[in-house]
Amino acid sequence: MVEAINLALDHAMKKDPDVVLLGEDIGVNGGVFRATQGLRDKYGLKRVMDTPLAETLIAGISVGMAAQGLKPVAEIQFMGFIFPAMEQLICHAARMRNRTRGRLTSPMVVRAPFGGGIHAPEHHSESTEALFAHIPGLRVVIPSSPVRAYGLLRSAINEPDPVLFLEPKRIYRAVKQEVSENTALLPLDKCFTLKEGNDLTLISWGASVSETLQASKTLEQYGVSVEVIDVATIKPLDMETILTSVRKTGRCVIIHEACRSFGVGAEIAAEIACEALMDLKAPIERVTGYDTTMPYYRMEDHYLPQPDDIIKASLKTLAYH
Repeated sequence: MVEAINLALDHAMKKDPDVVLLGEDIGVNGGVFRATQGLRDKYGLKRVMDTPLAETLIAGISVGMAAQGLKPVAEIQFMGFIFPAMEQLICHAARMRNRTRGRLTSPMVVRAPFGGGIHAPEHHSESTEALFAHIPGLRVVIPSSPVRAYGLLRSAINEPDPVLFLEPKRIYRAVKQEVSENTALLPLDKCFTLKEGNDLTLISWGASVSETLQASKTLEQYGVSVEVIDVATIKPLDMETILTSVRKTGRCVIIHEACRSFGVGAEIAAEIACEALMDLKAPIERVTGYDTTMPYYRMEDHYLPQPDDIIKASLKTLAYH
């Protein structure tokens, strides 16, 4: 995935001279995870800019650049460091179109590695996507594979409004797929049906899609026909795809590694209950992280949803009559 992101940035910069990159250590070092490696040498200091350790500055400069016709792609080193940038993202980037009655927009992307699973210290493993999904005017996109990372990032850069592009870092180098300049751009605001089935719908996004797919294979060995949906864009939600699947299967499990309370999974469950209650054959199950700070590495696997957790919740909903 990290190489797919590098390719997406490279191809976008080659196609459009208005695309510029900025962030901490993204130039000389290529970023902590090397997502921008080699791009400064290729495009120069004016288009790949190392910044001070100042997230407020990074977001604020991006808003100004975007308002004046550039297409900045800013990197926040870890999602746990994004909070100083929230004032700029929420009060300015997300409101620019509304504030100027459409005269100005914010064609900017903010990239941030997020989620647990790499044995990182404090503030390096947060999954706080729900905070930003609550903000009108701000898209929140989360890829789950190299092909989707490439296609969604290219589309995000082309978007005239701000996009928060969250990259699940524990699968940066865990999944391999063929990606090239000819790889298709993918639509934002759409879920992807990764596997079709009739008995049960599994819904997830980001790194947890990997465990969800693993669980689906085991369930199929039990004779269960499983449909797997990758939400991909959590704001705005493509509820049409989700509702179509749940109306077909009648049973649903939602999986995410963020805290359980007030999360995106709760919003999806509420929408299903509102729009497809009479199609449900069992209560909706959620497999999530806990309402605690992400623990240090010894407890990470206990915190993160595992395939066995998903299988257990799936069997529970399948057994309900």
